[in-house]
Amino acid sequence: MAEKSHFVSPAGRLFIVSAPSGAGKTTLCRMLMERLPALRYSISTTTRSPREGEVDGVDYFFTDVETFKAGIQANQWAEWAQVHGNYYGTSAVFIDAERAAGRDVLLDIDVQGTVQLCAKYPDAITIFIMPPSSEVLRQRLEQRGADSPDIIDKRMVNARREMAQCGTYRHTVINDCLETAAETLVSIVRGYRES
Repeated sequence: MAEKSHFVSPAGRLFIVSAPSGAGKTTLCRMLMERLPALRYSISTTTRSPREGEVDGVDYFFTDVETFKAGIQANQWAEWAQVHGNYYGTSAVFIDAERAAGRDVLLDIDVQGTVQLCAKYPDAITIFIMPPSSEVLRQRLEQRGADSPDIIDKRMVNARREMAQCGTYRHTVINDCLETAAETLVSIVRGYRES
């Protein structure tokens, strides 16, 4: 009788994309998903209110502070942080299940979250999206029309702190021209997936 062969799929890769608010990270991640549809996108959970056009379960899972804190106590989050007064978290169950099934996972998270995730998943591939300049970043935040001048000032302080951390990431993509930045991002991810 022939011996059964047991195929064990290799663990999927974990791609982490970070950027300061307004640098185009969400748009670039959407473009990446369109071009590499086999990637599994990890939807973050947040306690902030939805922005215009955002859909629960598509852009974020929106929840209240009490429910989020219960998730912290239950060790539900692979990473979590409080940013701009709101909680954000990533499901450990989703990441572990997808990777165990051999599927690559894309995370769109901040610098604090990346530090936590890299401690838990040291093989993660980290990519930082940089704006061409602080001035351009401020213009983008103002044009978005979602935040008051005070909030924009707070986002700029955080952005400078986050941009100072870009050297800790494996790759940096400058989002000067959106299409060029998207091509660069796709090329980085595809390079790992084909190796």
